[in-house]
Formats: sequence, C-alpha cells, structure tokens
Amino acid sequence: QLQIVESGGGLVQPGGSLRLSCVVSGFTLANYCIGWFRQAPGKEREGVSCISGGGDITDYTDSVKGRFTISRDNAKNTAYLQMNSLKPEDTAAYYCALDLGSCSGFVFYEYDYWGQGTQVTVSS
Repeated sequence: QLQIVESGGGLVQPGGSLRLSCVVSGFTLANYCIGWFRQAPGKEREGVSCISGGGDITDYTDSVKGRFTISRDNAKNTAYLQMNSLKPEDTAAYYCALDLGSCSGFVFYEYDYWGQGTQVTVSS
C-alpha cells in the first residue's frame, strides 16, 4: 500500500533553516513528480515547489525562490525540501504529494496521494 510520510518540521527562529523529508513506501517513486504544498490556518493550500521524476525540472512559488531547494533521491524513494532564511510567513503545515499523471505543477487536485503533513513554525 502506498504511503507518504513527511518529517523534519519544527519550530525555528526567523532566518533559520529546516529540511523536510518525504518518504514514499509501497511504490517506486522514480519517473513521477513530487510536489510540496503548504497551508496556514485560515488560508488556502499553496503550492510551494515541485520536481520532475528525474529531478531535472523544478519549480518554485515566487515567495520561496532563492530560499527553498527541492531535491529527490529516487534510490531512497525520498524527496526533500531544504528551507533556508525562513520567515514567519512560511509558518504552515507542509504536505508532500505524488502525481501519477503528467506533472501538474501547483494544481493540487491533480495530485493523487498525500502525506499527513508536518508543521513548520517560524517564530522568535
């Protein structure tokens, strides 16, 4: 059974860093796009970053460009989101999602499987 588990969230001060991990089990991750999304209380779900199956194509929402880096290790069935220079407005629950079709970018309803999320809180 396919399962997605995120980890790596926590409380960090502004300017700090976190690395989120997304482990996919019960499925071979290679060749499929992964997306990271986030949702803050009272706000809509927002696409943060996505990466192609081979890892050669990435995309970021404007607010995180230059600060976040998405990557993947298909041998480990794992994707990562390195988050640097964190800001209070980055506070949200972060979700990893798997797209079994063509890469859908930040169209969240096109993603087929989701993790349970990991909380990121940026506060002093």
